[in-house]
Amino acid sequence: MKKKIISILILSFSLTTLFSQTNQKFIDTGSVKNQFDYLINKSFSYKEYKNIKLNWLTELEANVIDSLSKSKNEILKSYTIINSQKKTIDSLKTSIVNHESNITNLTNEKQSISLLGIEFEKSFFKTLMFSIIGILLILLFYYIFKYKSSNSITTQAKLDLTELEEEFETHRKSALEREQKAMRKLQDELNKQKKE
Repeated sequence: MKKKIISILILSFSLTTLFSQTNQKFIDTGSVKNQFDYLINKSFSYKEYKNIKLNWLTELEANVIDSLSKSKNEILKSYTIINSQKKTIDSLKTSIVNHESNITNLTNEKQSISLLGIEFEKSFFKTLMFSIIGILLILLFYYIFKYKSSNSITTQAKLDLTELEEEFETHRKSALEREQKAMRKLQDELNKQKKE
């Protein structure tokens, strides 16, 4: 009889435990780890096995699938964002390279001068221009000097020509007078000879 009472007590205790577990509701909130811990802790043991309610297991499966799906969606969104950011970064890098190239070209253009389609460095161009200006100034002074020299020679030649013309005029007049005198004398002589 003692055995029957003990077995009835054990059976009633087991049924109470079993019945109380059936009435417990599975928690479907919290992290997946907390749900697994709850499932393991609240399931009843039989020998070396754990008995888990099927509906709890399906709820856990649904929660795990839902968590995985959310994580997968977040990962896909993150990949999309990362890819768009990579594209943006690549376009910005390309833009930076283009801007640096433009800056280099502008710097080179600023440091050089184009003359007749030929690029010269500014220092060389300045030296070339000052040399050309210097040569032109030297030539200008040379031609001014030559002009003044030629002008003075021309003025002197004009003066000499005027003096020569005056001398010539004087000489011509005197020659004309001498000729007239000689002609008169000749005429006088001719007249004398005719009278005689």
